[in-house]
Amino acid sequence: MLYGVIDIGSNSVRSMLWREGVTLKKEVIITRLGENLNASGILCDAAKIRTVAAIAALRDKLLSDGAEYICAFGTAAMRRAANGAAFGIEIKEKLSVPVEIVSGEEEAALGLIGALNGKDGGIIDIGGASSEISVSRGGKRIYGYSLDMGVVRLADICGQDADKLKTTCAEAVKEYPDVPYAEFYGIGGTATSLAAIDLALDPYDPEKINGYKMDVVRLKALSEKLLSMSVEERKRLKGLQSGRAEVIAGGSVLLLAIMDKLGLEEITVSESDNLEGYALSRFKEKA
Repeated sequence: MLYGVIDIGSNSVRSMLWREGVTLKKEVIITRLGENLNASGILCDAAKIRTVAAIAALRDKLLSDGAEYICAFGTAAMRRAANGAAFGIEIKEKLSVPVEIVSGEEEAALGLIGALNGKDGGIIDIGGASSEISVSRGGKRIYGYSLDMGVVRLADICGQDADKLKTTCAEAVKEYPDVPYAEFYGIGGTATSLAAIDLALDPYDPEKINGYKMDVVRLKALSEKLLSMSVEERKRLKGLQSGRAEVIAGGSVLLLAIMDKLGLEEITVSESDNLEGYALSRFKEKA
């Protein structure tokens, strides 16, 4: 069967066309669903409208590509917002796309399944409203933690203030309990976007991103460059979706803070992530 899976994130909505363990296509639309969530505690109407429109467009594309079954899952913004569950029902009623809101712990597990698919290692997934670290060893997940901090929340709290971003991130990552040693992979839009900027990719090429190694020296230099630029200047960078220009600098600071917490000199960027993890965990036996 040909499946369509949609990830309703706090910064972007992403879709994947998937069959028998193989990712055939991915698409992404930036919607900033988690905008102002930190202050209001709810998903605002404008963000919901943008997100419904994005899901509808991605659903229609999946259907035109032959998807026989389409579903969606929501992450940090939907689970944190007081009206998150109601928004999931609204999506189902308007678009006939069922939505499952996953917990932070499961989100960490899904990223691990998608990126490593049973292999030993760890993942760092910086999202819009949360950031997950998960580690597997001996075929079992031995660590998983979802931090209540992501790039949209950072932008809401700190704006583009470099010093405030660095202080906020350094303090936030202290919350992670001791993390076991592993070879770590960076997944999700922050990691892949930073790799694409570093490679100056235009157009984006997932084959060049997957397996790309980013060391802490290059990442620090890139982060300082991003922090020194205006949002408009970042929009002109090769490799960066313009919709990520407001949040990518904060994402780089948070990734560096996590790497420092874990004592990492480099990470490997993975194109496979929680979209693949969701499909593998829900549909593998049916594939």
